[in-house]
Amino acid sequence: MIKTSTQTFLYFAYGANMFSRRIQSPNIAPSAVAVDIGFVQGRRFTFGKVSRDGSGKCDIEITNNSSNRAYGVLYRINAKDRENLNQAEGLGIGYGETNIQVVTAKGTYTAMTYVGSYKEPMLRPYQWYKAFVLAGAIEHGLPTEYIEWLRTFEAQADSNADRRSEREALLFGDLPLTRFNVEGDTRQLAMNEA
Repeated sequence: MIKTSTQTFLYFAYGANMFSRRIQSPNIAPSAVAVDIGFVQGRRFTFGKVSRDGSGKCDIEITNNSSNRAYGVLYRINAKDRENLNQAEGLGIGYGETNIQVVTAKGTYTAMTYVGSYKEPMLRPYQWYKAFVLAGAIEHGLPTEYIEWLRTFEAQADSNADRRSEREALLFGDLPLTRFNVEGDTRQLAMNEA
């Protein structure tokens, strides 16, 4: 049984927010704790939500076909983080809020999630955005077949180098740069060996 209180709520993340490092960042929902993984029946994952930058963002569109499943991560979040999460998700300007039934190994739970309100079927996500989705799916152990299916979506390069670098820094974390500080002679020696 997953416990909540009046101070917390359940949130179903099915896209980039599955990745813990992203959702737990100070400007989104630092109190977020992953409590389980699960799926929603009768919905299909897409990158069809229109973003302000022209790329595709995640959505779980209704299909009413019970064989369709959208997988994701169930988070328990402190109510004080709700406004930041709403703002980060673009509530009212691209996403709407809805309650859905999430099926987990522990039972079925009602959780809040966001669904796209402006959609186009042929959008492609940025490569870094798709990487967030895959990283979260792998981090939380979503079914291998589902992860492999997520890999099949085409992605595009982000021409905004600053945004791309910022998102990739969050994705890859703090890489120790000391291993790249090599004396000039050593670097030349390594190049000569290649």
